[in-house]
Amino acid sequence: MTRFSSALAIAEAIRTGKKSAVSTIQETLNTLRTQDNDIRCVTHIFESEALEQAQKIDAMRQAGHTLPPLAGVPFGVKDLFDIAGHVTTAGSIVLRNMPPAQKDAAIVQRLKAAGAIPVATLNMDEFAYGFATVNAHYGTTRNPHDPARMAGGSSGGSAAAVAAGFLPFTLGSDTNGSIRIPASLCGVWGLKPTFGRLPRAGAYPFSASLDVVGSFASSLDDLITTFYVMDGSSPAPEPAADTLRVARLGGWFASNLAPALGAALDRVCASLQATNTIELPEVASARAASFLITAAEGGNLHLPRLRKQAEEYDPATRDRLIAGALLPSSTYLQTQRFRNWFRQKIHEVFQNTDVLIAPAVMGEAPLLDEPTIMVDGKPVSARANLGLFTQPLSLPGLPVLCLPLKNTGTLPLGLQLVAAPGREAALFSIARALKNSGLAGCVPLPEKELA
Repeated sequence: MTRFSSALAIAEAIRTGKKSAVSTIQETLNTLRTQDNDIRCVTHIFESEALEQAQKIDAMRQAGHTLPPLAGVPFGVKDLFDIAGHVTTAGSIVLRNMPPAQKDAAIVQRLKAAGAIPVATLNMDEFAYGFATVNAHYGTTRNPHDPARMAGGSSGGSAAAVAAGFLPFTLGSDTNGSIRIPASLCGVWGLKPTFGRLPRAGAYPFSASLDVVGSFASSLDDLITTFYVMDGSSPAPEPAADTLRVARLGGWFASNLAPALGAALDRVCASLQATNTIELPEVASARAASFLITAAEGGNLHLPRLRKQAEEYDPATRDRLIAGALLPSSTYLQTQRFRNWFRQKIHEVFQNTDVLIAPAVMGEAPLLDEPTIMVDGKPVSARANLGLFTQPLSLPGLPVLCLPLKNTGTLPLGLQLVAAPGREAALFSIARALKNSGLAGCVPLPEKELA
């Protein structure tokens, strides 16, 4: 597999006999073994199972059977998705003695039914609690564009594997930005679908009120195709981009932007003729509410294990989970009431707007040895604040597509496209228009970067 081969191109090559599924998987496994030392995105490789599935696909073709749409395409999963026969560790050693999963996660089952082949689990922040993929147990995942910088998190291994060209698409999860932040920092396409649209069965939970499963891809077409496979539905017609009402989010979402990102936002809005700016109400409170719900639900989920295995948790994860478990129930209930109010206000916005544009992260990936970003003119912790623009938009359960911007400099920058629940097709239409105009798309790494 050549770097940045798309999933659809790989499937076509196998379907037409230009390549075998077995050779494709062998090349992928070799790449993961030999080129991941500097990136550290892989935690476990499924060699025997992947090759067995590839052999079945080749046998189907040789027998003259019609191959499924993603036949022979390799992909990786964030280390919180169940893979039958393997222990799901969720980026931690706490679960290492649990029984192996009895079956694949629901969306993995659907992808495998379409012929795609899971080849590896990918690194993450422990129990998905973080924005950096700095993992005390499995190491730090580095940004393929500059290994001295963060890949983002908590699905950092998944984003980095696509950015490095190891895999054409990967699975992740997003609670407060865990797909959108690493997609932005690593310069790949990422999708957080509508809350509840894709089944979460077989994905280790964090926050039941906010968790969403989704994906990363090196091309928009791969992102769209794999989404509909995971959704179990036929692709919906994309509305014409010039018929959609597009607006820019202002206020909170117009502050603390790197100059290059601000200029890119201006170019995007000009291309889409998006002259309207909308300010959402109580955005700071929405961010706080998203944080509090996550902390309370995550803390209470882990409390039984914390009482028995606290020393096995990463201290940074453990302390935040304990703090969340100690939050008063009255605070949690008040926060959920605010969430309902904020969701209603967002739905009112979409009565007159189809797609909103916002930054994903305020700038380029922070350095790992200087993990700070500038907020309101002051250096603050990157790990705590990379979700400045993603957390408020998590609260109402909206679909959000993170697209990689082109021609912004040497390091990636990303935007969020936001729509009303169930309107992923509108996001795909606007993303396609920006890709066709040359404003969006993955930028391949120079070969020397991963030599």
